[in-house]
This record gives sequence, C-alpha cells and structure tokens, in this order.
Amino acid sequence: MAKNQDKTKVTRISATDTTKPTKVSKTKAEKPVKTKKTSIKRKRSFGILGKIGGYFKGAWVELRQVHWPTRSATWGLTGAVLLFAAFFVVFITLLDAGFKYVFEQILR
Repeated sequence: MAKNQDKTKVTRISATDTTKPTKVSKTKAEKPVKTKKTSIKRKRSFGILGKIGGYFKGAWVELRQVHWPTRSATWGLTGAVLLFAAFFVVFITLLDAGFKYVFEQILR
C-alpha cells in the first residue's frame, strides 16, 4: 500500500492569491483587427411612400440576417408545443372536474 501512495501526487489549490497582478502588454497578435464596416446606404426618401419603402427595405435586410431553423427542427419544436398544450388541456380539464365534484359534494 505504501508503494501506491508514493505514485499518487495530490496538488492542493487554495482560493487565495498572494501575488500582485502583473501588467500584460499587448503584442501585435493581440490587438484587435479592424474590419470593414458594412452599412446600408440610405437614399433620401420623399414623402410617406419613401418612408414606407425604406421600412420594407430595412425589414428585408433584417430578415436576410436571421438564422432560420431546419425543417426537422421546426417539426420537432411544433410537436413539443402541441404536446405541451395537450398536457395542459388535460390537466385543466381534470382540475375543473375535480373542483366541480368537490363543490357539488359541499352544496348537497
């Protein structure tokens, strides 16, 4: 048994830190890389029709950025919602029947 204890080394770590924090200098690899900003160029809109067109153009840009779920994920989530709703329909119906029974017994 003494031989097994010699091979096992346990390192204990404490939560206290007695060392002072050191300043970390940024190297070229750590500096953030500047990227080209993409922006939507807005044309001058004239009147209410231009504002409505600008709204739909912005909405279309936002819709293109959405990460849409796959067909199988959509069906899986739809099934989960239907099962959840069915469970609560049965649960509420049973509660209603139980309360009805209790009140009928009280009122007799």
